[in-house]
Amino acid sequence: MPKAIIKSKTGATITIDGTKEELARIISDFERMSTVREVKARVFKETAKKRDEKKRRTASDLIVELREEGFFTKPKTLREITEVLERLGYIYPTTTLSGVVVGLVQKKLLGRKKDNGKWVYGK
Repeated sequence: MPKAIIKSKTGATITIDGTKEELARIISDFERMSTVREVKARVFKETAKKRDEKKRRTASDLIVELREEGFFTKPKTLREITEVLERLGYIYPTTTLSGVVVGLVQKKLLGRKKDNGKWVYGK
């Protein structure tokens, strides 16, 4: 009776006894499952990478990106900043954004001035 020995990637050794047809079927199934596992692992890694990239975009990053795209050519209120972020799918309370924007002002990435009793932010 033919015999086959399969070594897995984990180091396990599998010994199989059977007919040629049985061995061929088992080896084929084993190889197919290994390929499926590799594809699933690759897809999982790519999905996790995309998810992590999406998570890394902080409010501060988004506002700096808006500045680079020319959003702040005219001074904007905090409400206008909140609204544009909401349109882009990023929901932040105005109270959260106020601290973020002040931090960007302190880093001199944005400027601010009072206009009609309200703070406005720009380049």
